[in-house]
Amino acid sequence: MFAALREAMDGATASVDCETYIFADDAVGRALRAGLTAAARRGVRVRVLVDALGSLELPDAFWNELRAAGGTVAWFNPLSAGRPGIRNHRKLLVCDGRVAFIGGFNLAAHYAGDGVTRGWRDVGVAIEGELVAGLAASFEQMLALAALPHKNFPRLRRSAARRAWEMHHARLLLGAPGRGPHPIYRSLLADLRRARDVDVMVPYFLPPWRLRRALQRVARRGGRVRLLLPGPCDVRLAQQAAHSYYARLLRAGVELYEYQPQVLHGKLVIVDDATCVGSANLDRRSLRWNYELMVRWTEPLLAAEARAIFAAALAHARRVEAREWRRSRSFWTRWRERWAHFLLARLDPWLTRWQWRTLPE
Repeated sequence: MFAALREAMDGATASVDCETYIFADDAVGRALRAGLTAAARRGVRVRVLVDALGSLELPDAFWNELRAAGGTVAWFNPLSAGRPGIRNHRKLLVCDGRVAFIGGFNLAAHYAGDGVTRGWRDVGVAIEGELVAGLAASFEQMLALAALPHKNFPRLRRSAARRAWEMHHARLLLGAPGRGPHPIYRSLLADLRRARDVDVMVPYFLPPWRLRRALQRVARRGGRVRLLLPGPCDVRLAQQAAHSYYARLLRAGVELYEYQPQVLHGKLVIVDDATCVGSANLDRRSLRWNYELMVRWTEPLLAAEARAIFAAALAHARRVEAREWRRSRSFWTRWRERWAHFLLARLDPWLTRWQWRTLPE
């Protein structure tokens, strides 16, 4: 993925737009910064949008060389704005309005590798064609929102950043805080309503009740549901919260697997012939408060390729068996999991909702 990003930057002649949650000051980050800077020196319009919390450890001086070459760098929702819960979790690169890259990858060295012997395991997609125009337009919108400007009475308005773009065999799903149906959440529920074969790869699993119930219903009516979740996990609290759902999912007939060699970070959902890839996790933060980006395709060939990727990861996973799981849960283990669930499923959404309601009107 990083080689493809750099190749696209090096071939750009008009514009490079880069958006990410984490941009690290390491070998990968510096190499990609060099590609952005080289493009700017060639006269290409280069713009970078980085989330201020996700890249909290990245000094602003990291971008001095790019700015000197004519590039533009913006920080999304600086912490001085006093609303740390509202984040831009999207990952996107668009070059010349011709090719775009999306996925779960942040721009950091710990993603580099094969996902088995080294590096986190993730999923990304290179896109050409009419969908690129929609992705480019969504970048423009996010750049305009970098300082979180909002119109009067934001909590009473439908967010313009929360929408679905319909295209041939594809749908661009843009998640954002605000009123109205959430495109990613609504699309997942609609796909699961009649699903027979569901494969989900996700690092953070804390779904709203309706989504969890929809997955269980697929299994109870005889469909196959396989959830591939992390074994090693970079956010232990999130994993403990996800564990609080395991017993109920297993009783419903859902197959649970935990990826073993490295940290699993890919976001991939395959429901029959529909494939969804992008930045969103199946948790309340991604499906309610973060700015997120997913693309849903209804191409059988693409679904088959996605299932091959899922199967390759599943080969390195351990299946969670119901009896073994029950035996492993002590009272204190269950208590910690319920406490983690409370913090992430109840307290964090409440605090973020409060921050949203206190936006200036």
